[in-house]
Amino acid sequence: MTSPLRLAVLGAWHVHAKDYARAADEHPGTALIAGWDDDGARGADLAAAHGVEATTDLDALLSRPDLDAVTVTTATRDHDAVIGAALAAGKHVFTEKLLSPTLAGCDALIRAAEEAADGSGVVLTVSLPRLAHGYARAVRELLDQQALGRLTYSRVRLSHNGAIGDWLPARFYDAEEALGGVFIDLGAHPMYLTQLILGTEFTSVTSTFTDVTGRGVEDGASVAVTTEDGAIGVIEASFVTGRSHFTLEIHGTEGSLLYGVGAPRLQRGTADGWRDVHLPPNDPHPFAQWIEAIRGGTRTPENLERARALTRLATAAYASER
Repeated sequence: MTSPLRLAVLGAWHVHAKDYARAADEHPGTALIAGWDDDGARGADLAAAHGVEATTDLDALLSRPDLDAVTVTTATRDHDAVIGAALAAGKHVFTEKLLSPTLAGCDALIRAAEEAADGSGVVLTVSLPRLAHGYARAVRELLDQQALGRLTYSRVRLSHNGAIGDWLPARFYDAEEALGGVFIDLGAHPMYLTQLILGTEFTSVTSTFTDVTGRGVEDGASVAVTTEDGAIGVIEASFVTGRSHFTLEIHGTEGSLLYGVGAPRLQRGTADGWRDVHLPPNDPHPFAQWIEAIRGGTRTPENLERARALTRLATAAYASER
């Protein structure tokens, strides 16, 4: 393992490719050395922006002994093949959600990470960044304390104007490459936050998708889930909202939590009224946690469990819509 860790970006398909390239440039323990994409022009643009080598030969890049790790921002359709190739080459992997479009794919990649590098394993991590935010840490602590009593309802909504503002790349509406629309991409965040709140086991998943802009995939989505003990969760995502918007609400038999309603603060409601909840600082970004795990020779098992659960919920939501 080199010092600093030498990284490559695999895929300039996703809008976050540039963010992870920048993270590799800026993190004191990493250095970006190359960018790959099967679309030569797209990969060259990303590599040129960071002054590194561009290539369309994935096998040659992954065979480099001076390459330690990769970030994967390909089309979701290509995750199994590209992540699988990186793991087989013994490289640590940080990837955009979803890890894989299928549970079988998730299991195969997690197993491959454990068996990589001649059995010593490599660190595989999926970017679930909102779990590191201070409000999520506070919510988790209050729920662990059962401060709201028995949970009865949650709603998490995340939206922006990517479709009506026409700033998202056209490939985000390609059902073959993206495997869906807003729900599989932006909707991943309210999905894993809902799982943080209500757990990962649901007795029903019911989806409503709309295509306001006529691009052929959903640009608005609302998915209702229910738990065995009767709680309802509503997961919403939209590319057709005039302003970016994030709200979270949780209700139980003994109180409520609201975040983002009117202001970016967490409020707790009880019989005595509403008060602000102190927010702890954000945890390090998942990219930094990944680097720390590589350096420390540890794994990220909770992250992978949540990534697997995220794929399970996403596939159930699309099955419901079909």
